[in-house]
Amino acid sequence: MKWIACIAIVLLAAGGAPSRAVALDRPTGPVILTVTGSITRVNDGDRAIFDRAMLERLGKASFRTSTAWTDGVVEFEGVPVKTLLDAVGIRGTRLRAVAINDYAIDLDATEFDTVPALLALKMNGAELRVRDKGPIWIVYPRDDLPEIRTDANNYKWIWQLKTITVR
Repeated sequence: MKWIACIAIVLLAAGGAPSRAVALDRPTGPVILTVTGSITRVNDGDRAIFDRAMLERLGKASFRTSTAWTDGVVEFEGVPVKTLLDAVGIRGTRLRAVAINDYAIDLDATEFDTVPALLALKMNGAELRVRDKGPIWIVYPRDDLPEIRTDANNYKWIWQLKTITVR
């Protein structure tokens, strides 16, 4: 028994137990998002894959805002980006978001600590489909935060999102 206590003391002194990836639930429907890279929670090898239901179970939020691509103010509903990042246990600060058409943008993960952007799954109550920027569109509450109502920020509104790589 003394050796168990010694191992525990050594592990605590070294910063805890060796890091291992913790498993997430497995999707039961079509996968619409894959998260890879420096994450601690996975469900498919070294990556986390999500169907729509899994994303919705993480917790939903909504806001109304105008966009550069829609007429007037629209309502978006989805998962806060920060909630997803917490769910997969990110260990990096840079995100590479890639769309179905291979458009890619690098994002600062720390921005989502203060900016409540969504992985939008619905717009005006209807599920987003590929033909209307879905199934996932990263959207920002630009009407609530004038500092993000810029052309430079518009590049971050990646639609038809398929993967996020954490670095």
